[in-house]
Amino acid sequence: MKYVYGILAVLGIILPYSQFIPWVGEHGPNLSILIGEASQTRIGAFAWLDVAVSAAVLIAFIWCEGSRKGMKWLWVPILGTITVGVSLGLPLFLLQREIHLEKKRG
Repeated sequence: MKYVYGILAVLGIILPYSQFIPWVGEHGPNLSILIGEASQTRIGAFAWLDVAVSAAVLIAFIWCEGSRKGMKWLWVPILGTITVGVSLGLPLFLLQREIHLEKKRG
């Protein structure tokens, strides 16, 4: 599974940023335009709020599950969630967890 999680983490960076980087190239790092465009319609606001709640839940899960399992480097998937999104943070954490469990099994 760690190879699947690794591939999904790479896709979790490439796919979102394939849309975000051209947008930044067109508009610059203008947060007010970003928020405006993201919340321009109710369905857009729905999607962004869903992602925001999912990210908060994921960060809590990473912290609690990672601490419970004695994992290190929990800040990496948390940073991935904050800077890219759940599409990176979740598979990255699951990859780290697989590696951690493999090491504990010997």
